[in-house]
Amino acid sequence: MKTIDLSSATVRDLNQALHEQARTLTEREWVVSNPGGKHNLAVGLNEALSVEIDGHAGYYCAGMNQKASVTIHGNVGVGVAENMMSGMVRIKGSASQSAGATAHGGLLVIEGDAGARCGISMKGVDIVVGGNIGHMSCFMGQAGRLVVCGDAGDALGDSLYETRIYVKGTVKSLGSDCIEKDMRPEHLEELAELLNRAGFDEDPASFKRYGSARQLYNFKVDNASAY
Repeated sequence: MKTIDLSSATVRDLNQALHEQARTLTEREWVVSNPGGKHNLAVGLNEALSVEIDGHAGYYCAGMNQKASVTIHGNVGVGVAENMMSGMVRIKGSASQSAGATAHGGLLVIEGDAGARCGISMKGVDIVVGGNIGHMSCFMGQAGRLVVCGDAGDALGDSLYETRIYVKGTVKSLGSDCIEKDMRPEHLEELAELLNRAGFDEDPASFKRYGSARQLYNFKVDNASAY
């Protein structure tokens, strides 16, 4: 296991070392000590490395992740796992705004709360939040699943496409074209699998499902004069 101490090394040193090891795969397990809330930690990884960040991270941690498993033992700033393609990112604390923004795949787990715009424009990622999420979460969510074990803020799922949302707690308000939907057996099965992967012991039957009413982006001939 390789350790990089950011009290002496730079973020450039860290990311360059990780990318060099991703090419050679001689050292797969890494620990980042004293991160001190620095930005852009462990970004753009494209091999099956394991990275443990021992403390708080700043903006855009683990952005553009592919294949790697990144765990942050603290809180993270704006845009964690932005544009992630695959792999897993786990935050042991809470996340600021825009967690998982535009992410195409993989699993993002936030054990605490997530701020506003969690999952904005998500394109296939699975996001599981152990606490609450802020307003405008899943805005223009296109594909993937968002699971919230706590409460959701205003305008959940505004302008939603086909992302499926599961919330255990209360939803302050639903955004445009987002509605509550029935929980059928296949959804209970899907949710149970997601909770299990994320490591949360929750009853899928205690969640409600939300999705697109499919009125916003679908042409209807009756409304042709409005286009």
